[in-house]
Amino acid sequence: MRCLRRVGLLVGAVCAMTALSATTQAQTPPEWLERTTLSGYVFGDAYHFSSDDEDVDGENGFWFRRMYLTIDSELSESLSARLRFEVNSPGDFTTSTNLEPYVKSAYLRWSSSGRDLYVGLTDTPTWGTVEDVWGYRFVEKTPLDLHRLGTSADVGVALQGAFDGESNRFRYNVMLGNGSGTRSETDSGKKAMLSTGWYPDDHWILEAYGDVESRPGATDRQTVQLFGAYQTQGFRVGLQAARQRQEVSLDDTRDVDLASAFAVLALSQRVNLLLRYDVLFDPSPEGDRIAYLPFDPTADSQLAIVGIDVALHERVNLTPNVEAIFYDRDDGDPRPEPDETLAARLTLYWRF
Repeated sequence: MRCLRRVGLLVGAVCAMTALSATTQAQTPPEWLERTTLSGYVFGDAYHFSSDDEDVDGENGFWFRRMYLTIDSELSESLSARLRFEVNSPGDFTTSTNLEPYVKSAYLRWSSSGRDLYVGLTDTPTWGTVEDVWGYRFVEKTPLDLHRLGTSADVGVALQGAFDGESNRFRYNVMLGNGSGTRSETDSGKKAMLSTGWYPDDHWILEAYGDVESRPGATDRQTVQLFGAYQTQGFRVGLQAARQRQEVSLDDTRDVDLASAFAVLALSQRVNLLLRYDVLFDPSPEGDRIAYLPFDPTADSQLAIVGIDVALHERVNLTPNVEAIFYDRDDGDPRPEPDETLAARLTLYWRF
């Protein structure tokens, strides 16, 4: 009888240990999960528009302009992967639809000796540096992005690195892509992009960018852009100039020229003043298709942005800002088009 009791106790102890071991193993994440991170950010506004354009004047409400969910995985010491989803509102004041996600990034990155090779749907070099220094994408896009003169992502192959190795003063970012952004390829045309930057110290940045895009139906495009910036812990300023030549037909082209200047000044540890002024020397060809801030596509324009950014938390910003569009028209122009648009926004931005 005692023997049976001892056997029963032993079996019970083994079962308990087995259950405890299984529970412990279930709570220990697999190795691949430990090398995977999840992040994202969201921004949107409470807004009110005043405009000479009757289609926009008086528009007000709330909207989410962007939501991102990003999964990054370190596959090995030199190989990593990213999958990012984006959600945004139509921003055209007329479309009512649910927010639907789509793939914004999906790439493999191989890193070796200071060089990074990207394969898949990845960021283009078109305005990445400008956007990083501006730092307020959640307030407004950079000019080329705003006026739909390029794409922020494309499917293709990209290589980043430095001409001078570990010194990392002369950098390059070259990419060959479809030219169709996040959409599927539908033609045989391709887009080649190259940015070269000089970083003489921790404060100065000088970058030159150019691209050539082959498009169907005699609508090829070429873009050049120059950008310079100076930044310290307390402030940063940037200057940008760009031109895009667009083929309209076999015997007709048009240039879209723009310039932009911005400044960000730290008023305190948690409060920044941001200022920006864009000049579009030619009409914005797709101005009426710009989400959240439409432009008249028939007139030259200027855009002024003023905002106060308040860091409510390390990962939460509240930014009241005003965007004003002014148009240049020839004297005697009979077209009853708007002369100005004023957008007042209270922008909330958080990340995780």
